[in-house]
Amino acid sequence: MTPLPEGFLARPFAHRGLHGPERPENSRAAVRAAVAAGRGIEIDLQPSSEGVPMVFHDRDLARMTGQTGPVRGRTAAELGAMRLEGGDEGIPTFAEVLEIVAGRVPLAVEIKDQSGEMGPTDGALERAAAAAARGYDGPIAFMSFNPHAVAAVAEAAPDVPRGLITCAFRPEHWEGLPAARAAELARIGDLARTGAAFVSHGHRDLAMPRVAEVKAAGLPILTWTVRTPQEAAAALAIADQITFEGFDPS
Repeated sequence: MTPLPEGFLARPFAHRGLHGPERPENSRAAVRAAVAAGRGIEIDLQPSSEGVPMVFHDRDLARMTGQTGPVRGRTAAELGAMRLEGGDEGIPTFAEVLEIVAGRVPLAVEIKDQSGEMGPTDGALERAAAAAARGYDGPIAFMSFNPHAVAAVAEAAPDVPRGLITCAFRPEHWEGLPAARAAELARIGDLARTGAAFVSHGHRDLAMPRVAEVKAAGLPILTWTVRTPQEAAAALAIADQITFEGFDPS
């Protein structure tokens, strides 16, 4: 296990950057705003058609660009030229975001599941992400809902801390995920196999006994996605730090 850098959990994490009016989620503007505010930053990675890690949450382009089709169906240049809804910039590459952050605040990087069922991965996105972050001088960690992705990034970047993103995996919230796999993931049984240094758990599910076991074993607990001061106070009674959006957690 590679432990989290000292101070990694000292400040709240802005979910997909500090997004708001004219600062779309996962945009350069949202990242710049989070750095200026001294917040940690959570971002997401999806691959372009040639495998470049792009900072984008959804598998499909529609919600954030008005375009059609999957992210991985377009080149990095095409994605970079697509204007994000609510802003005037295109989709950034992971390398561009690393250059903007430049080690000034902690960066939590979610590798989005590419299997569709939290199954085995070919490791391509994980290797590309590891390559982009090689030599980065700043507090950074990779994480994923898919333990196979976490294991793959552990192999590609063993010196970078990594974590599991978890929750209760209720079937009604995870359409398309087989019930047996959902139940397996909810048990958070892949900590040792993946060498996870932390868990990022859904804030509504922090009372799960397994979360208490993980915390008692000495692993830090992040939580997502907190949207009010009241949710933050409740979450921090259990978790070590929050991932937030839509309010000022100061």
